Amino acid sequence: MVVRMRLTRSKTGMRRSHHKLQGPRLSRCVHCGAPHVRHTMCKNCGHYRKVMVQDIAVRAQKKQAAAKAKQNQNAS
Repeated sequence: MVVRMRLTRSKTGMRRSHHKLQGPRLSRCVHCGAPHVRHTMCKNCGHYRKVMVQDIAVRAQKKQAAAKAKQNQNAS
């Protein structure tokens, strides 16, 4: 790059000041009060907009059964 085309550190910094990352936008669950990502189901209680979308108890049982099956498979 030619010296006459070079940008100062100030100009480079001003341009890069908008390149920051933003964290996820979180909302509070109406049912349980836990934070969750907007427009998604609450992973704590399974509700979305006051409607139960997924039963978390059934989900936990399936997860435990899968872990137990995997453990039994590794043991044998």
